[in-house]
Amino acid sequence: MMKIIISICALICCSFVVAEHLEADQDILIPGEWTHVGRVDPSEHLELTFALKQQNVNLLEQQLRAVSDPDSAQYGKHLTLEEVASLVRPSQVTHKVVRHWLQMHGIRDCLTVETEDFLQCTMTAGVAEMLLPGSEFHRYARDRQTLVRSPSWYKVHPTVHPHLDFVGGVHRFPPEGQGLSEFLAQKRRSGQGFHLGVTPTILRSRYNLTAADVGSASNNSQAVAQFLEQYYHPADLAEFMTMFGHGFQHLSKVDRVVGQQGGGKAGLEASLDVEYIMSTGANISTWVFTNPGRHETQEPFLLWMVLLSNMSSLPWVHTISYGDDEDSLSSAYMNRINTEFMKAGVRGLSILFASGDSGAGCRHMTKGKNSFRPSFPASSPYVTTVGGTSFKNPFKLTYEVTDYISGGGFSNVFAMPDYQVSAVQSYLKGVAALPPQTYFNTSGRAYPDLAALSDNYWVVTNRVPIPWVSGTSASTPVVGGILSLINDQRLQKGLPALGFLNPRLYQLKGQGLFDVIEGCHLGCMDEQVQGKGFCAAPSWDPVTGWGTPNFPPLLAALGED
Repeated sequence: MMKIIISICALICCSFVVAEHLEADQDILIPGEWTHVGRVDPSEHLELTFALKQQNVNLLEQQLRAVSDPDSAQYGKHLTLEEVASLVRPSQVTHKVVRHWLQMHGIRDCLTVETEDFLQCTMTAGVAEMLLPGSEFHRYARDRQTLVRSPSWYKVHPTVHPHLDFVGGVHRFPPEGQGLSEFLAQKRRSGQGFHLGVTPTILRSRYNLTAADVGSASNNSQAVAQFLEQYYHPADLAEFMTMFGHGFQHLSKVDRVVGQQGGGKAGLEASLDVEYIMSTGANISTWVFTNPGRHETQEPFLLWMVLLSNMSSLPWVHTISYGDDEDSLSSAYMNRINTEFMKAGVRGLSILFASGDSGAGCRHMTKGKNSFRPSFPASSPYVTTVGGTSFKNPFKLTYEVTDYISGGGFSNVFAMPDYQVSAVQSYLKGVAALPPQTYFNTSGRAYPDLAALSDNYWVVTNRVPIPWVSGTSASTPVVGGILSLINDQRLQKGLPALGFLNPRLYQLKGQGLFDVIEGCHLGCMDEQVQGKGFCAAPSWDPVTGWGTPNFPPLLAALGED
């Protein structure tokens, strides 16, 4: 062991060794909405997160497949956090190399997690720039938020390079809001079934939830995760339930807040998420993870992922309305985040992400050459992604069509997982018209997986009822609440939670879902596609997935093993 330490010291201390890039493909352009404030003083403290290389990632993926595939003998036999830790925990050499490297720069103020694959360390900006050659920390401002990031790529010592995936807090500006929109309009009254916007009653009617469809299992729970100074207010939730929680048993208080709630105004998105997961997944214990990123070098989304690796008891369903363009993120970062999703799925957690509100998106490259722009984590093969729909007649309880904002498409980074190949190939071969293949990767992970209404919601925020709120930020907690109700029935029968849903969802081939076959979403505004992305079609499509929930048959399909 002494020889190992001496050799590590000799390698790290050598001043003639050339450092190596760790995230050379990370986009380092400063987003236009951020204003440069100035260089960070070398004495200022930063908090950086070091993602240590894990062991047995291939075995973790095999285990996830086994516990998520209904045809496997291991189906539903989820692992504990401790078992996950024993599988992926970094090697002793990795720990020795990384910790010695940090200590050689005087960095000893570090925290780890149960799985021992993250180190969160505090140091001065001056030390960070020596530790990570090429980095140069500056302060940027957007509205009332400030952030410290490096506008240049960083390197690490070549001895350390094989032992790290990335360093959090150096790059990655928080994305702008997910496009959550709010419309105020005068609606005229019409005949029977008329409604002025989507409320819990409308959702429960459309998706065939009765007054009896509420939670009662004591070991069931669900959660939403919030970032970027988004908070909910308990008073808003209570008022929302007073106004709209009629005809079904429900809770009016969140059971647990993980993180620090701010004292400012409630966020529209946070209010929406909490109010609709608790009114759809009614009477089920609900947690709120709030990760504001108070320290200027924190990445709030990454902090949430780290939390999951450090909590042995967690809610079974998590819904998140957060995403960024795939091409703005390093492959090392996205691959590591995918491993974190695998760690969650193998424990029996269902992780749901909104598909985004930009349709297929558009990446403008050279003149006359554009491509669609997939979003991550929506494009991850290890999460369930939720798209959006609208009522055909916005004033009546009718069938659903594509909401033109609904995010969807094909990953440019991740291969199409086995569980969806048949469904996606059927779409590609059977749909009447596709965009030119230069716009998308036909072999990539396709999303979304399913959908729900995403248009014209009522939300109470800062004690004010607000109508016509729209976005896949609305559809995602609705689907999450419905899955929580199914978990409730399973748990009462002594069955395991659903866990990673996709392999079973694609086996169902649309059973228990209303197929959405009408409408297209947004794409590039150019001559080739003229603002249109993909269109809905029978069975699965890259706009609404398999469709929207029809609770009784979906419960019958998923409520039993």
